[in-house]
Amino acid sequence: MTYDSDATRARLLEAAHDEFVERGLAGARVDRIAAAASANKQAIYAYYGSKNALFDAVLDARLGVLADLVPFTPDDLPAYIGALFDYLVAEPTVMRLMQWKALERPEASAAEVRAHVDKAAEISTAHGIDAEQGIDVLMLTLALAQSWNLTPPEIRSPGGRDSAARLKRHRAAVSRATAAVVTELLGADGAD
Repeated sequence: MTYDSDATRARLLEAAHDEFVERGLAGARVDRIAAAASANKQAIYAYYGSKNALFDAVLDARLGVLADLVPFTPDDLPAYIGALFDYLVAEPTVMRLMQWKALERPEASAAEVRAHVDKAAEISTAHGIDAEQGIDVLMLTLALAQSWNLTPPEIRSPGGRDSAARLKRHRAAVSRATAAVVTELLGADGAD
């Protein structure tokens, strides 16, 4: 039987994802990750260098999937935010990883800064506004996409019981609010 380093890396990333989602960076343990991945701890250090670097690799992998599955459309922000909302509801672990990151390492990485600045620049170009306005629009609309996951069920749904109908109504509200942000801040037609 030959050793498959790509398969080991993939198992480590998956096991690390589960560990970081559950326990955060500080609470995660390399020995649990290695055991869940059927690998040894030395593989983590050989492939990733440190637990921090492994956390970054997990974040990068998940955000890369997100970027592939939800293409950014600066000229149709309501559609983009709606699609992002759908993805975040379907994959709540992405939000949980981002929350752990914000709590434990609140500084933005160079990749995060670049991704957000690039998106804001695309908004600015698409709508003829300055970079600061582009950042404002991006920040506000991203917050709308995250609203469902950041609000406990006891608050977002009567009796704390989410339903498909309630989720659909909230998604419609997110789309309308995104359109309102676009209209108000960009002076553009924000209709879906």
